[in-house]
Amino acid sequence: MHPRQILALTLAAGAVSLFSLAASESTTSKSFTAQQKRWWAFQPVVQPTVPAVKDSSWIRNEIDAFILAKLEENELRPNPPAGKATLLRRATLDVTGLAPTPEQLRDFLNDTSPQAFEKVVDRLLASPAYGERWARHWLDVARYADSEGFKSDETRPNVWRYRDYVIDSFNHDKPYDRFVQEQIAGDEMFPGSPSALIATGFNRHFPDESNARNLMQRRQELLNDVTDTVGSAFMAMTVGCARCHDHKFDPILHKDYYRLQAFFANTRAEDNLVLASAERKQAWEQKNAVWEEKTAAIRSEMAQILRQKIAALYKESFDKFPEEIQDAVNTAAAGRTPIQWHMYYKAKPQLAPSDGAAAAKLRGAEQQRYSELKRELAQFESIKPEPLPVAQGMIDNSDASPKTHVLAVGVYDAYQEEVQPGFLTVLDPSNASVAPPAGIRSSGRRTALARWLSSPDNPLTARVMVNRIWLHHFGRGISNSPNDFGAMGERPSHRELLDWLSAQFVKDGWSMKKMHRRILLSNAWQQSSAFREDAAAKDSGNKLVWRFNRQRLEGETIRDSMLQVSGLLNAKMGGPGVFPPLPPGVVTRGGWNQHEDIEDTHRRSIYTFVRRNTRYPMFEAFDMPDTHESCGRRTTTVTSTQALELLNNEQVVGWAKALAQRVRNDSGLAPQAQVERAYRFAFSRAPSEQEIAAGLQFLDKQSGIAGSNDAAFLDFCHMLLNSNEFVYLN
Repeated sequence: MHPRQILALTLAAGAVSLFSLAASESTTSKSFTAQQKRWWAFQPVVQPTVPAVKDSSWIRNEIDAFILAKLEENELRPNPPAGKATLLRRATLDVTGLAPTPEQLRDFLNDTSPQAFEKVVDRLLASPAYGERWARHWLDVARYADSEGFKSDETRPNVWRYRDYVIDSFNHDKPYDRFVQEQIAGDEMFPGSPSALIATGFNRHFPDESNARNLMQRRQELLNDVTDTVGSAFMAMTVGCARCHDHKFDPILHKDYYRLQAFFANTRAEDNLVLASAERKQAWEQKNAVWEEKTAAIRSEMAQILRQKIAALYKESFDKFPEEIQDAVNTAAAGRTPIQWHMYYKAKPQLAPSDGAAAAKLRGAEQQRYSELKRELAQFESIKPEPLPVAQGMIDNSDASPKTHVLAVGVYDAYQEEVQPGFLTVLDPSNASVAPPAGIRSSGRRTALARWLSSPDNPLTARVMVNRIWLHHFGRGISNSPNDFGAMGERPSHRELLDWLSAQFVKDGWSMKKMHRRILLSNAWQQSSAFREDAAAKDSGNKLVWRFNRQRLEGETIRDSMLQVSGLLNAKMGGPGVFPPLPPGVVTRGGWNQHEDIEDTHRRSIYTFVRRNTRYPMFEAFDMPDTHESCGRRTTTVTSTQALELLNNEQVVGWAKALAQRVRNDSGLAPQAQVERAYRFAFSRAPSEQEIAAGLQFLDKQSGIAGSNDAAFLDFCHMLLNSNEFVYLN
């Protein structure tokens, strides 16, 4: 049983004794303390004055002024700048998730102009690989996966379009306020936009027990997931802590949780959102009409053969539902209430047995005749149009929403007072102004939320995203709890800098690329990562940014870099998830296409199929997060499993072999030249004399152990891919 189900049952068991307490808590007006109202994250974003510093020669932009002011205040100095080769590798891995090529290193080292690094930054931000790298960070926040989760873990066949939407949005520098709006209410705010429809998949990423029969409980669990994720992703607020009672630490009321949830009370998953234009739809319908006309008799006879089996399967499934769900299904459409419509749509997939399932129950003459008809129908396949592209997203049922109630201790059917859509009371105590959009059957509730979240006056949204961007550039956030700006999170080390950047973010049209550029061109980011005992004695965690944090790369980046330096990386973008080989003995529920074309398995890791209950082993070893919930910051561990993964994984050995072949591709290279070339591929730098000597000594000794020079050089390349310098960002 999933932990959330256990929690729900535990709460339900104690709900009766707690109802009176919860009722009094939810109906009593709550006043916030002056300290709660003054909490830093709730204050308006006002761009502060850039501080004056003693040594202005270090200042390249405003970021440096804020950093240096704090350092001087603590009697610290920044590190000197990193070397050019280190800086190029750092920037390339940071922005694109790939290592620089030897040619890129040569060009950068030869460029002595003052704008040399600025040109590198602009080139990297213009690369399609930028979107592939930075989309990975957002997909962690969005708890993206290609499967349902829970015990069945069924595939979501078209949810990959959301992943491609994020990559495309980052590459085209979509303004972040528009990015937020599309994910919360793209269907309402931008009707007719295929990408906006795809974007609503953000809230479709909830894990789901798709065959659950208690649909009211299932609906509530999904609403809880959506509410919690929106709170942490866009507001960095742990609103889920107010599901059962007023938040114990932050000024978030029990009532606030359900006011926020009310924005989504009318939504349902829609897995067949057609993305084609009106003209393309019309052309498809015309072709399909021809196919239907020519196959009508065949399909009619097939349906007649299956009729009784379909009816039996329908009844078998229908009888498993509670009475209230059966009533919702049987009630005439005109008489269904809004909540009955929700139950109808949730029950509908389970009440639609497939022709294949029904055909499997046929026997004798019926089975024989059905097979004959299938063969006849197949003869018309050439005139049947290809299915139109569809996306999986979230839409409203209609313009009428079910009621939302505060729930006693979070129990799905323990209704208390009714609430209307609204924001956090500490920020805006009034109910949201909601109006159904023109031209579509929707409530308009999510539009109201999207506009509030994306407003320049919202004190949270810009701060949260700027902090996320800073975190992934520096290895720690200005607040190092990116999903929690509350009292239990980490307070910002440079609050004025965070506010300055957040205000500038909005001034720059919510441009993420401009924010990246500003950070990358600062002296603060370009510092050496060298350790200094005097600085560490005062600031062991480097919160004041006196050096650049050395960072372990994610498993996805390690894999991509190995494929790249070996010359095997397939740069193809987009499309359904791919299935790299699994280690022997790994079993997946839901399936894993082990027969994928080898070229496809060499695509970037962001395109690897994400099965919730079977994370790809190499990524899991390197701390891939659990995709059942939003992850703002990955945990970084150092374990023996990681070393064993890189040493023993057959794919890694194969990539090392490809690297060895690539290095020795030019005949006539002396062993010293081979060592030098391998270093340039693997580490984006030339080796020192000592490293060359050590490499030659290793090859000489290993040749006798491994049995040949070729085997020894393979081991040498394998060693380079296993080294700290390869798997860390320096």
